[in-house]
Amino acid sequence: MSGPSVQALQALLDESPLGRFLGIVIEGADPAASALKLTMPMRPEIERMAGTGQYHGGVIGTFIDVAGDFAVAAMIGGAVPTINLRTDYLRPAQGKQLRATAHVRRLGRTIAVVDIDVFDDSGKLVAVGRGTYGTKQG
Repeated sequence: MSGPSVQALQALLDESPLGRFLGIVIEGADPAASALKLTMPMRPEIERMAGTGQYHGGVIGTFIDVAGDFAVAAMIGGAVPTINLRTDYLRPAQGKQLRATAHVRRLGRTIAVVDIDVFDDSGKLVAVGRGTYGTKQG
């Protein structure tokens, strides 16, 4: 990854009302692995059912999409459109925050493929996703 800094990516993410609402933070990038790390805190508005402490699956899917998008953005310099997204939920996600690691598997001329793993704050893998993104900013 040789694109914008983590701070520049965070500023871009913070321009999104949804990104701000979810409190997603870009924690770091590993250029050698084409990887990006993000966190998202729990808040009552995103619980599956009130009082369960479990994240709603739609929010997890959104987190996966944002992680994939910004992993590509870190390589090309700006946000990109999602073409396809798949999410597999492995176990209920609970805790104070979720952590995602996005690995860009292929960055082509027109399409990028990104694998995303989501962990709860105890380190358990709770969901995996794969996103396909256009590589033209927009």
